[in-house]
Amino acid sequence: MIVGLGNPGSAYKSTRHNTGFQVIDLWSRSLGVRLTSRRFQSRNIRTKLRGREIVLLKPVTFMNQSGRAVRACADFIHLPTNRTLVVHDDLDLPVGRIKVVRNGGPGGHRGVSSIIEHLGSTEFPRIKIGIGRPRYGENPEDYVLAPFYGDDSEIMPRVFKVAVRACRLFVFEGVESVMNKINHQNFTNEEEKN
Repeated sequence: MIVGLGNPGSAYKSTRHNTGFQVIDLWSRSLGVRLTSRRFQSRNIRTKLRGREIVLLKPVTFMNQSGRAVRACADFIHLPTNRTLVVHDDLDLPVGRIKVVRNGGPGGHRGVSSIIEHLGSTEFPRIKIGIGRPRYGENPEDYVLAPFYGDDSEIMPRVFKVAVRACRLFVFEGVESVMNKINHQNFTNEEEKN
């Protein structure tokens, strides 16, 4: 199961906190599928990828209750915790960075915290997508619910494509392979100028 975190509703669509949703949306479009099911307090689709059954899921519970949807779906399909990959934004990573981790704490992310609470475990892999810190003294709560700065928004489409690739690698090769192939990449403009 690949879970993208975000908040439902058009007001949040292009915000930093919805990077997980944006990755799932991009992947589902490339697969030619739509998240038509409304079960488990989510929008989801069960589909096959080169013979492997996968579930793409976006909780519609708002961020701080994401764990409800993840737990309900995981229980229904009898999925081990380590076969659930969560894609989410990360304030502590600069824009242009993706970090894949095997497990760990929530790092202040309320969606991840909710999933840990509902699964009763930290043993699920994540794809953390860097959104950076506020540049202009914005409150972090307001910052994550705002769109990317103009120069950052130019970088994000490439980041989302790599995140989709990371999801595919997870399905076929597992989290260790994803960490080895993805964690060294950086899409910041500064790196491109060198």
